[in-house]
Amino acid sequence: MKYKIEKNTVQETLIIPLYSRKLCSELHPNLYRDEMAVHLIDQIDYDFSQVEKKSHSLMQRFGSLEVAMRQNDLAWEVRNYLADHPDAAVVNLGCGLDSTGRACDNGSCKIYNLDFPDTIAIRNELLGTREREFNIACDLNDISWFDQIDFRPEDGIVFFASGVFYYFKMTDVEKLFAAMAEHFPGGKLVFDATKKKGLKSMLKTWLKGFEMKDINVYFSVDDVHTLKEWSGHISSAVSNPYLTGYRPLDKRYGFITNIVFRYLDRSKMCQIIELKFD
Repeated sequence: MKYKIEKNTVQETLIIPLYSRKLCSELHPNLYRDEMAVHLIDQIDYDFSQVEKKSHSLMQRFGSLEVAMRQNDLAWEVRNYLADHPDAAVVNLGCGLDSTGRACDNGSCKIYNLDFPDTIAIRNELLGTREREFNIACDLNDISWFDQIDFRPEDGIVFFASGVFYYFKMTDVEKLFAAMAEHFPGGKLVFDATKKKGLKSMLKTWLKGFEMKDINVYFSVDDVHTLKEWSGHISSAVSNPYLTGYRPLDKRYGFITNIVFRYLDRSKMCQIIELKFD
């Protein structure tokens, strides 16, 4: 049985990173491989015809590589935290069908995957759960989900979100981050973001390419230091470029792609934001 994803729904946004990881696995097999994404695409009932027509365009080739690099960088941040907090809770906010938590599993951490109920229903069927892994159906803005996380300050907690907060209103993100910082002292949150100018590019490229007409984007970060002002419990806010900041550029990406990557990172269009809570 295939699971149908309707057009122009928030759940449709889980298709973008999933298809991109699958495409990157096909276009750059020596650089990146996500067998789970390849498998899951075959299990979903969705009209990929328009996207597949453009799959070998420069924009799609670049975008698929960008998504894959973002995912790898977020995973690096999670593993880096687990190196010092091996028993920590690992929380995937707006998880969709992402399996980063499993990829980072060190054998002792606890993994939580959070998303809307209909998305979690699909995830339960296609991915299920493993030992020490929990799928939680919720609205991230309803912070009652805090109580479903087995948080122990001595063990630590790391949150990550990939391609999620763009769809949130700025005020909602501020309220959520402030509440998390107060409730989870010693924790760390990492997520991707772009500048306000980058949101316009998202609407013209990614969302338009997937023919998402009723989905909008709101949240952006022009100055990372303003996030620290949202709560007295946010001890630091750091921005790292995720196209060039975590690994050297590879000539196999292509000359033009590497130039674009450098430009986007220098202009802070592609950022990994790291917040620490005290």
